[in-house]
Amino acid sequence: QVQLVESGGGLVQAGESLRLSCAASGSIISFNEMGWYRQAPGKQRELVAYITSGGSTNYAHSVKGRFTISRDIAKKTVYLQMNSLKPEDTAVYYCRADWGARGDYWGQGTQVTVSS
Repeated sequence: QVQLVESGGGLVQAGESLRLSCAASGSIISFNEMGWYRQAPGKQRELVAYITSGGSTNYAHSVKGRFTISRDIAKKTVYLQMNSLKPEDTAVYYCRADWGARGDYWGQGTQVTVSS
């Protein structure tokens, strides 16, 4: 069983920054990928960014150049640095761990609200 705990959400103004953290209960390089997803009210959950076990990263077009995913293997934590936030970034942000055949694991989510 894997537990993921997100933190770092909050209320900010447009143009400001936030850093989200996702702390895992196990070694994060055990996972094929770890990623950040978000879900805005009335919308489907969407991929924001992910990082593979080998350290490769990928981003949604809407956040490329503004958001950065990174990890600290020793701390078993994945981060999402969000800069130049926009009101349309408002959503609940979820951390996900893809453990291959062992399944997918999700955190409880953290709210990010960006005011204009």
